[in-house]
Amino acid sequence: MSFLSTNPATGEIFAEHPEMDTAEVARRLDLADRAFEEWRETSFAERGALMRRLASLFRSKKRPVAEIASREMGRPIVAAMAEVEKCALVCEYYADNAEKILAPAPVDVPTLRSGPRPSSGKDEGVGAGSAESYVRFDPLGIVLAVMPWNFAYWQVMRFAAPALMAGNIGLLKHASNVQGCGIALEELFREAGFPTGAFQNLAIRPSGVEAVLRDRRVRAATLTGSERAGASVASICGQEIKKTVLELGGSDPYIVLGDADLEACARVAVDARLQNAGQSCIAAKRFVVVGAVHDRFVALLKERFEKVVVGDPLDEKTTMGPLSTEGGLADIERQVSASLAAGAKLVCGGVRAPGPGWFYEPTILDGVKKGMPAYDEETFGPVAAVISVADEDEAIMVANDTEFGLGASLWTKDVAKAKRIAGRLNAGFVAINGMVRSDPRLPFGGIGKSGYGRELSDYGIKEFVNIKTVVVN
Repeated sequence: MSFLSTNPATGEIFAEHPEMDTAEVARRLDLADRAFEEWRETSFAERGALMRRLASLFRSKKRPVAEIASREMGRPIVAAMAEVEKCALVCEYYADNAEKILAPAPVDVPTLRSGPRPSSGKDEGVGAGSAESYVRFDPLGIVLAVMPWNFAYWQVMRFAAPALMAGNIGLLKHASNVQGCGIALEELFREAGFPTGAFQNLAIRPSGVEAVLRDRRVRAATLTGSERAGASVASICGQEIKKTVLELGGSDPYIVLGDADLEACARVAVDARLQNAGQSCIAAKRFVVVGAVHDRFVALLKERFEKVVVGDPLDEKTTMGPLSTEGGLADIERQVSASLAAGAKLVCGGVRAPGPGWFYEPTILDGVKKGMPAYDEETFGPVAAVISVADEDEAIMVANDTEFGLGASLWTKDVAKAKRIAGRLNAGFVAINGMVRSDPRLPFGGIGKSGYGRELSDYGIKEFVNIKTVVVN
């Protein structure tokens, strides 16, 4: 069997990629295992030199690499090139900082009491100090990354750059519809000079993931994807006692208080909701607006939504492409239709765009309430659900009325108040007067049904290391 690359702008199949059989997967696991024994002994300087070379390749091949994503999942070419550039930045961040972050950390352990040892003859750890104590951070080994299609390069590199700089080996199980992107990433690592087997793309179905996870040489896993997929990987790894990091769905609130700068708020809201045609875990999805500014905000948002250029992802004038899959388009149509039937008001959009492909018009639903799909479910498409609230306290209550907890945006001119509210929001990331976005320098992840663990920054690189205590007596 083969994986098919289908252009979501036309519905046409343009490439096939062969599925790996069990023998090929076994061969690649052997390669990864041998690569770890070599790679773990390299210095940070050696790893950093290769990572910087990889960053240079991302930049020199930016357009052709970006075009693969545009054709496979409909990402507008300008946004796809920006994504490739961001991959170069995360490579450079960890090339520059991994050695400092993972440097052995000395710990002062003074004598806590004097006198003879307990009569048992055992040192129970409360008497003797040590001549030297420190913590070191050693690589775990092979880490399997199960990655989604929506940010086909960035999602992978925010795992791969820190994991490899820490001395680990990366195996990628990419989404079925972006196998071309997975192959491109493997080729870039190879061209940069990484050892054979250090980073490999496994062209396997979801049904093949369990066997890889249960292989004794695979020491950990990270997944970005659906709640169901995350639960499956976590369950298998739990049985095998293997570390996992999960970044799952989100239903991020975009809170607009009565003193918000509405012009700026509405301007940013377009990108916050419509980036990647709304197919982003961290996209703003529920617009929680205080009643005093509700009408003005909705009018400004409508004005800007109607200016979005929907079209061919390879046209640089396009600002929003198609949905990645026909199934995703059907889900959005169902959610909008059911929400309207339950009493939501259609402000704009609400229909497929004319012509071929899986396009959907930028859509605003007003009067959204609990019990409607646009309120209760994650809408993975270009649909903004506006929820009117009476005041700040109700806004916080509605924002937290979800099983997800990935990100939240909060708009107000009173920054001191915003900082206080940030502590009350159930989210892993709070953006004040801005949109939620991942950054190599900041930890990223969620709580609740949005997953656990962190990616990026010094927190992310330490997820896949053995935090080892060394005591010298």
